[in-house]
Amino acid sequence: MPHSLILTLIPQSPIPPGYLKGKHLHALFLNLVSSVDRTLGTHLHDQKSDKAFTLSPLQIGRPNSHDFTLQHEHKSAIRSGTPCWWRIALLNDSLFGNLTQLWLNLNPEQPWHLGPANLQITSILGTPHTDFPWANYATYAEIYAQASEEERQINLAFCTPTAFRQMQFDTALPTRDLVFNSLLRKWNQYSGIEFSEDLIEPIFPSFFDIHTEVVSDARSKFIGCVGVMNFRILGEVEPVKIKQINALADFAIYSGVGRKTPMGMGMVRRINHAK
Repeated sequence: MPHSLILTLIPQSPIPPGYLKGKHLHALFLNLVSSVDRTLGTHLHDQKSDKAFTLSPLQIGRPNSHDFTLQHEHKSAIRSGTPCWWRIALLNDSLFGNLTQLWLNLNPEQPWHLGPANLQITSILGTPHTDFPWANYATYAEIYAQASEEERQINLAFCTPTAFRQMQFDTALPTRDLVFNSLLRKWNQYSGIEFSEDLIEPIFPSFFDIHTEVVSDARSKFIGCVGVMNFRILGEVEPVKIKQINALADFAIYSGVGRKTPMGMGMVRRINHAK
């Protein structure tokens, strides 16, 4: 069962911008896991691919319900006492279940560390919430059952810089094959409801309003796309295939697409209309 959890946090001391990079947030997540299951934390740390979680960059204040683009880079420190939120998505039941004690026994007085800063986790939201549109959960069977058999318009918002691996190089252009094969691969890996590899053939890009952004750390730079793309399902397509394609689009909020989703890149979600 996919879960998209929102952690609300208050820094007890300033967080320098150098510690707001994806690798440090990845380390914070592993520390949270290790606090209840050290073996699992070590296992997730050692995994090189197929990680069953995705993370967001740390966000300041409340989400904007009309603009899903997220802040992926901080030029200055986040001040002490600033309300923040952070999204953690888990793609399988076993990972969520292994962390049950973390969710149930969270001590708001216990400090967590992001570089030299102490963080207070004030709440964890795991159900849909009007103030936090990224909070959600559903079984894979529910995602599939609720997917439309008729909707042929798919509008995807690339909310943090999104890039894809092609051969030994990266590309920031979100083609049909790169976006939907990324979704299809994760769906088939975790859902137990396998879709055919040729499912995406009737999908075609229609409208796009995207641009590139740079994500950098001390060692490297990645170029990714941010913005909105509209895809359409064209031609004579069986209702069951339309339903499966829509299920993939609805799944995107949990899985993300492309490179480095465990470090805040590739956060994608379906929206009701293209800008």
